[in-house]
Amino acid sequence: MAQIKIFGVSEELNIRKANLSKVLHSCVVDALGLPADKKFHRFFPIERENFLYPRGRTDRYTIIEISMFEGRSTESKKELIRLIYKRFKEELAIAENDVEITIFETPKCNWGIRGKPGDELDLNYNVNI
Repeated sequence: MAQIKIFGVSEELNIRKANLSKVLHSCVVDALGLPADKKFHRFFPIERENFLYPRGRTDRYTIIEISMFEGRSTESKKELIRLIYKRFKEELAIAENDVEITIFETPKCNWGIRGKPGDELDLNYNVNI
């Protein structure tokens, strides 16, 4: 399971939303082994005057927050980060300097999904990769 929040300047984020979601999901599927039909993305377009960021960033500056079950290896998480940077640059023309990523991991028992605690779900994919 992975829930992803994407924050960015409204004008830039809104025109890239569909492609950004497609590219981001391909990274999660490839790095974490999530099934292709498990896409949970939330977009937070922010008006330019309300989205402050350091000098050296552009209006394509994007913050990605990934909440997921704990259990993935350090290398799997690093691979996810590497893929996001690589594919955002190659496929979306968003430079590495304009992307920040945070991964939040919590125990499965802290999730409620389909009427059950997350640790009682029968998943069709492996979390411990």
